[in-house]
Amino acid sequence: MSAPPGTTRAAVPDFLPAIRIIRRLLHGLEPAPALRLWDDTLCAPDERPAPFTLVLRDPAVLRRLVIEGNPLLLADAYVRGALDVEGDLYGALGLKRHFESISLSWRDRIVLLRDALRLPAPADAHSGPHRGFASRVALRFSHRHTRHSDCAAISFHYDVSNEFYGLWLDPERVYSCAYFEHPDDTLDSAQRNKLEHTCRKLRLQPGERLLDIGCGWGALVCWAAREHGVLAHGITLSERQLDYAKRRIRAEGLEDRVTVELCDYRDLAGAAVYDKVASIGMFEHVGLANLPAYYATVRRVLRPGGLFLNHGITHDEEGWRKTVGTEFINRYVFPDGELDCVSNIQLGMERAGFEILDVEGLRPHYALTLRRWVSRLEAARDAAVREVGEAIWRVWHLYMVACALEFEAGSTGVYQILTSSRQRGVWPVPLTRTDLYHGDRANIHAPR
Repeated sequence: MSAPPGTTRAAVPDFLPAIRIIRRLLHGLEPAPALRLWDDTLCAPDERPAPFTLVLRDPAVLRRLVIEGNPLLLADAYVRGALDVEGDLYGALGLKRHFESISLSWRDRIVLLRDALRLPAPADAHSGPHRGFASRVALRFSHRHTRHSDCAAISFHYDVSNEFYGLWLDPERVYSCAYFEHPDDTLDSAQRNKLEHTCRKLRLQPGERLLDIGCGWGALVCWAAREHGVLAHGITLSERQLDYAKRRIRAEGLEDRVTVELCDYRDLAGAAVYDKVASIGMFEHVGLANLPAYYATVRRVLRPGGLFLNHGITHDEEGWRKTVGTEFINRYVFPDGELDCVSNIQLGMERAGFEILDVEGLRPHYALTLRRWVSRLEAARDAAVREVGEAIWRVWHLYMVACALEFEAGSTGVYQILTSSRQRGVWPVPLTRTDLYHGDRANIHAPR
């Protein structure tokens, strides 16, 4: 990476320290990215086209990165617009692995620190065009997972804007991984496949009562009632999702078969109320300490011999709590989200009295889903920014690109686990999975 000829420190006072820092941090990286500085100076590789361009709008980003050594500062800078990427954001996030591999001598550290101190000090992070968002993300959660804190955490993420989510989700508004029969399936067809696959796993029958814990915008309860004739009830902690789901139920004429309410799972009433229970993408919000109570609640409301399908994201990387990705998600996206590995999840279910009937890993499906969401979010950028602002668009863009890479790398997984309360001599599902795959699901129709 070389600077344009004729550029001098006198002309651009912060130029040389910044270039030295960046050159050292990117040393050995191939292919090297281009760099555009705050004064529009472009530094590009001499020998080949750059895969992407890092745009550094504020030299204080480098100063803080070197002095504090916290890579989360790069994500913060991207959200604030102080750092940007032109071109391949997936490739840019690959820098994470490069930075993790850097080994600096004490001499290197002293040189970097000396150059960093020559750069301008950062301005107030709560000033500027994103100051409102900065105060929003300053909110902190405790991982205690009380009813109040869980409600606040759900609102933080899901109550951003129904219209925002509608810009990039499928028409059913399924906000969990789709089910692809082929990698080139459309998102819309893959999400319909996912709804149908879930219903078939639960072996839904007309007249049965289905509970959906964390029903979102009502996709599963409406699909199950319309396509399988069940009586469905959904619960959510998001007021905006609840409002949308109620309007949807009325529009589809399902008031006699589908109900939804604002309710914490811990407040579900009754015993042996439901024939089938589904929890799709809500598990991550429960909290590890609360899982025994969560399982106990499901067992209480599920009739003997009924089926429970739990769909949740797992973390398959040691030390995941302290990763940059986890810190970013807790700060900007899912406050108080907690993941576990699939073996621990199954062990907890068995200790609660459930028998594991089927386990399906959907990791490649989520990677494909996230790339579809990213493409749609990018295509709807102008409308999304008008709806929620530039900073929130940047958060979701960065978050979903990073998650796609994590699923592709195998450090994050997602599993559907089908269980039933253990009963001696009873096997509540068919002997094979044949019934799950009959018919041509690639042509499952859109809602009538």
